[in-house]
Amino acid sequence: MKRPYFLGCPQWQHPAWDGRLPAGNSPLERYSQVFNAVEGNTSFYATPSARQCEQWRAQVPAGFRFLFKFPRQITHDDLLRGGKEPVRAFVDRLAPLNDVLGPFLLQLPAAFGPSSLADLWRFLEALPASLDCTVEVRHRDFFAKGEAEKALNGGLRERQLARVCFDSRALFAASAEDPATRDAQRKKPRLPVHVLPGEVAPVIRYVGHPDLQANRLFLAPWVERVVCWIEAGKQPYVFIHMPDNGDALALAALWHEMLAERLPWLASLALGQQVSQPGLF
Repeated sequence: MKRPYFLGCPQWQHPAWDGRLPAGNSPLERYSQVFNAVEGNTSFYATPSARQCEQWRAQVPAGFRFLFKFPRQITHDDLLRGGKEPVRAFVDRLAPLNDVLGPFLLQLPAAFGPSSLADLWRFLEALPASLDCTVEVRHRDFFAKGEAEKALNGGLRERQLARVCFDSRALFAASAEDPATRDAQRKKPRLPVHVLPGEVAPVIRYVGHPDLQANRLFLAPWVERVVCWIEAGKQPYVFIHMPDNGDALALAALWHEMLAERLPWLASLALGQQVSQPGLF
């Protein structure tokens, strides 16, 4: 799939998607005919087997990218201080996917603050040279535009790494009138949107408003920024979440439609028609 940017969801299957994805032999194969990237959130909770990785590789084209999260044990339990062996074992397990791996998602908890930056730099410098990584932080000091944020951003620039931008503004603009939205607002971080300029491919994780059309206001600035990145020769990653990810395909289609209004040469997404309007209260 030739596309000037990577577009994906936080998973590659959902019961609500069955009528919208093309035919195929597996959920991942069907998904990869429409999207060219996916967040590998399952690896945060459990490392896949080598056989699973081999099967996944056989189901996606060469231009597809998996962005796997480092396991919870490494990032949240050990706070990057658990030594090299767990990291080596994780990376080795994913070896069948090496040619379709995007940057690994190093998602750090709110407990990982400025005093832990030295651990971050040690961790990154111990990774194999061939392994790319992108870093997501959640401690509020890293969003305060002070010395802590300057140190983080400077260290990432020095190592030519992207800082994940997690945008939950649309989610928290919604009234929590349905269980999915209440649950998402309880679980997702509510932090400012800070974009780190740099030469590496940006990574955007956007969590939408449950009312599909309400997202236009929040997506419009991202359209302009992504257009600029594409025109500058970058290939950004954009991941689309919804409070109920059964609605994620509809939001992805809306996003891509808005982007195509600025870049008319973009091919449309190969999605079937939605059965009903998602996200209405």
